[in-house]
Amino acid sequence: MDTVLLFDWILARLDRTSGEPVYRQLLSLMQQAVLTGQLAAGTKLPSSRTLATDLGIARNTVLHVYDQLSAEGYVISTTGSGTYVADTRPDAEALAPRPAACDPKAAADAPVSTFPRGGMSVRGQRLIDEAGVSAKQWGAFMPGVPDVAEFPARTWSRLQARLWKSANHDLLTYAPGGGYRPLRRALSDYLRVARSVRCTPDQIVITTGIHQSIDLTVRLLTDVGDRAWVEEPCYWGVRSVLQSSGLKLAPVPVDAEGLNPGERDLRNPPRLALVTPSHQYPLGMVMSLARRRTLLEYARQHKVWIIEDDYDSEFRYGSRPLASLQGLDDAGQVIYVGSLGKTLFPGLRIGYMVVPEHMVDAFRTGVAELYREGQLMQQAVLAEFIMDGHLTSHVRRMRALYGERRQLLIDAVTQHFGDALPVMGDEAGLHFVLGLPEGCDDRAVTAASYEAGVIVRPLASYYSGQPTRKGLLTGYACVPNEQIGPAFATLAKVIEEHAFGRAARGARSRRTA
Repeated sequence: MDTVLLFDWILARLDRTSGEPVYRQLLSLMQQAVLTGQLAAGTKLPSSRTLATDLGIARNTVLHVYDQLSAEGYVISTTGSGTYVADTRPDAEALAPRPAACDPKAAADAPVSTFPRGGMSVRGQRLIDEAGVSAKQWGAFMPGVPDVAEFPARTWSRLQARLWKSANHDLLTYAPGGGYRPLRRALSDYLRVARSVRCTPDQIVITTGIHQSIDLTVRLLTDVGDRAWVEEPCYWGVRSVLQSSGLKLAPVPVDAEGLNPGERDLRNPPRLALVTPSHQYPLGMVMSLARRRTLLEYARQHKVWIIEDDYDSEFRYGSRPLASLQGLDDAGQVIYVGSLGKTLFPGLRIGYMVVPEHMVDAFRTGVAELYREGQLMQQAVLAEFIMDGHLTSHVRRMRALYGERRQLLIDAVTQHFGDALPVMGDEAGLHFVLGLPEGCDDRAVTAASYEAGVIVRPLASYYSGQPTRKGLLTGYACVPNEQIGPAFATLAKVIEEHAFGRAARGARSRRTA
């Protein structure tokens, strides 16, 4: 394209009525001309004065455009000679295909790609294919979601305003390894009383939540290819973290007493075991004391690291929260992880780990090296929130509210189905599992209920292998009391259609009438 055509091409595309500045339009047009080859490498551009006159714009505008093109490598300016289009074409030699290796052995040993070039990796594709994340995160009967409308936002706002007013510059930089010390001290006191966790403030490492805590543990304590025990079934999110880190997962079934490894499992010790002993997720059972002691002794003998995920264990109904597994650990093999997302609000994104004393320095260095933690202001607000007693009172109040909603939902189940469908794991947490008859497809029920405006999760998606039970994870925490009955009536219609059919539904309706 010669300079005359360049003027015409630019003039046809400049929109002087647009809200976009002429400078940006001209810069974009000239960049486009170079990248598409319309302005060939070596082409001399008109002087800034000439281009400004022909386009009817200020010369300073053109000068700024030329300066920016030069800074980004589109043109080369030579004093006394002018401005020329730079050669930005890809290096043909670098892109030329390389000849095959001459050494047959080298060719044979070369790694073979198992995925299309430019496509996703095998583990990346598996992560996406097996993802359990939902497009909706709120409403009846989304499991595992607290009622954020009940959070004491005014109290939090007051504490936050007070801290911002003091303008402590130390709270605006990266977090020190392990996190804000007053928060670690507050959490240490809280966990000792509420969860019987044995720890000092130095043993606590602040993270953004359970996922990051597990990811950091895996990176520091395992290598690609190591085996990890996971409960069967288990939370899909942590399973995804472990799989994407290159670990080989060994699903271990759970029964009424929790994790129940068989002889084959015990013969092949894992590097890591991830358990939810105080409230198994998703089925809700509690690991018995005998199983806890057995697991700890096995871990001590075989140098197995245990990650204890203390999932929403503060919310127990009818009994006090149970003591942690970590509180029984004398060998320093348990990494205790927790989060305040379910206790306060999910968007807080603050979790914590309690690590053995001999691993403190490694974990504090690891979290700072890998994630460059911040959010010190939020951590400071949370520390004040805990130390002023607001966390304890909020948990107490929400336990009563969630217990009330749990009972309303159980009553709705009984009203519609009598004892035909079992309720499992309702003693604690923010959900229970509503069992379905044998042969009923819980994934199909989930999809149909979603279309009807009700969210549940299929129990089948929490199994690594073939599910041994069918059911729906049914949450009640974020559903206002008055909406529980009508919402479950909608869900009940879907269940009836899939689980019983018209004839059986009519007969059952007559029996319960």
